[in-house]
Amino acid sequence: MESSCGSQACGCSGGMPVFDGVDPRYKRVLWTVIAINGVMFLVEMAAGQLAGSQALKADALDFLGDTITYGLSLAVIGSSVPTRSMAALFKGLSLSIMALWVFGSTVYNTLILGIPSAEVMGGIGMLALTANLASVLLLMRYKDGDANVRSVWLCSRNDAIGNVIVMFAALGVWGSSSAWPDLAVAAVMAGIFLTSSFQILRQAWAEYSTDQRQIEAAR
Repeated sequence: MESSCGSQACGCSGGMPVFDGVDPRYKRVLWTVIAINGVMFLVEMAAGQLAGSQALKADALDFLGDTITYGLSLAVIGSSVPTRSMAALFKGLSLSIMALWVFGSTVYNTLILGIPSAEVMGGIGMLALTANLASVLLLMRYKDGDANVRSVWLCSRNDAIGNVIVMFAALGVWGSSSAWPDLAVAAVMAGIFLTSSFQILRQAWAEYSTDQRQIEAAR
């Protein structure tokens, strides 16, 4: 990171430069995390279909969303503050849409979903948790960057939390012989997605607004 706010690609917070992702090490980490998420989307979606688990399918869609948004994050690294802020705003809106889809799908499947396989849920949930913990550890040092960088950290953190919750859902399904624990977990995950989307949107809009005020002041 630069020691001043003179770089067009470097945002500022309280007069201090904010990490904007322009670091070869960060880009390598991001490529690794993209690969992890892409593979886990395929694995978990197939397992969710096999197990009849709405929670697994919701988590698989989160992996897909992360793969796409991480790719967008990588593409805009080094761009101007408005470009990076707009990318973060897009990611925040996408996360909100995903949350609403998960919630709506949960309500719909309450009426028609059979009891999912607790064994498959538990096994795949453990695999997904391992993948997400690896991503979280890789991204830990970059969690306090600009909205574009921070959105990557929040998504990875949410994935790890979601996988832990899926493990509890598997136990609930196994103990109750009911689909309700699985459905409840899908609803909780939707809430987590919405909360994070609001955080991303708020920070991205603040960065965009600050940059625009600085441009106007310089004229």
